[in-house]
Amino acid sequence: MKKIGLFYAPAKGSTEKVAKRVAAEFGKENVELVLVNDQSSPEQLAAYDHLIFGISTVGRDSWDSNYGKIGWDHFLPKLATYSFAGKTVAIFGLGNHIMYEDNFLDALGMLGPIVIKNGGKLVGAIKTNHYEEYENIESNGVINGEFPGLPIDEDNLPDKTDERVQEWVKSIKHAFGF
Repeated sequence: MKKIGLFYAPAKGSTEKVAKRVAAEFGKENVELVLVNDQSSPEQLAAYDHLIFGISTVGRDSWDSNYGKIGWDHFLPKLATYSFAGKTVAIFGLGNHIMYEDNFLDALGMLGPIVIKNGGKLVGAIKTNHYEEYENIESNGVINGEFPGLPIDEDNLPDKTDERVQEWVKSIKHAFGF
């Protein structure tokens, strides 16, 4: 069995912590963690039949002034023409559902449709009403009443992350051949 490629960014924060939690749930020996950066290329995806993407939506209005572009800013446009045919893909996203309610997990809403449009099998969607905190979220991260992946708010709900990651990984393991 090939390893799962878990591509995530940014580093050294909540997204990386959650990426490591997801890897632990699958068994670290089954997952290769890959930090997305400005050198990342869609060709790297070819080494994996199964992919997990970890992406965050941050308060870009204030964040951009302090930091340069993160890896996904460079990588996401490159994925627009990548063929995901034959690949099973799951996505988890991080955001702040209180401070950025209108933009909560917009990045999921950008990445999920790219995978589907380009032939990938996207698994692991979560209905917005599955977690009561997210029932009334209306952002670009919600498509037809669902997040196209696991929604995580480490800023306001860190005590729920472990349980949600465990539940989500359990729900997608079969699609990943486990």
